[in-house]
Amino acid sequence: MLPFQVNESIVLKLIKSQDRDELYALIDENRKYLRTWLLWVDKRQSPKDLDSVIELWTRNYEERNGFDSGICFNGQLVGMLGLHYIDWNNRATSIGYFLAESAQGKGIITKSIERLLKYLFNELKLNRVIIQCAENNLKSRAIPEKIGFSNEGTSREAQWVYDHYENIVTYSLLSSEWRT
Repeated sequence: MLPFQVNESIVLKLIKSQDRDELYALIDENRKYLRTWLLWVDKRQSPKDLDSVIELWTRNYEERNGFDSGICFNGQLVGMLGLHYIDWNNRATSIGYFLAESAQGKGIITKSIERLLKYLFNELKLNRVIIQCAENNLKSRAIPEKIGFSNEGTSREAQWVYDHYENIVTYSLLSSEWRT
């Protein structure tokens, strides 16, 4: 599946060991912003800290158990988009993403997810896709809402983020609801 052409400007590519330094630079440049919402940011203090997670991402991709891809916009790595897992028994998955603050507002994540959904529903024949967002992360929540996901509800204080709990909103989209 990867690399995956979303449109003329956006490509999803499998992150490999040779991408480690570029990915670390992206995380480090956006550290303060990303840390607001993502638990793993403080665990990435040097490029070397990405080695084991890149191996895990590669293994998951090879085993068809999800993937983590870099989002390239006009040839530049600007974020990541991935499937946390694929539950083949229930034909379900969960999407996660982040985007550099400077790349936001261009429709990059929305277009990438819409194209990915087409693949997930039409090619992989999945039935259910979920996206979970922190309740206060309004930019992230706007994406599944814009695409047409249903809000399934809020899990109160469901995630510890460094020094406080965040409520988590779960959105879902079924293949029967997807516009092919």
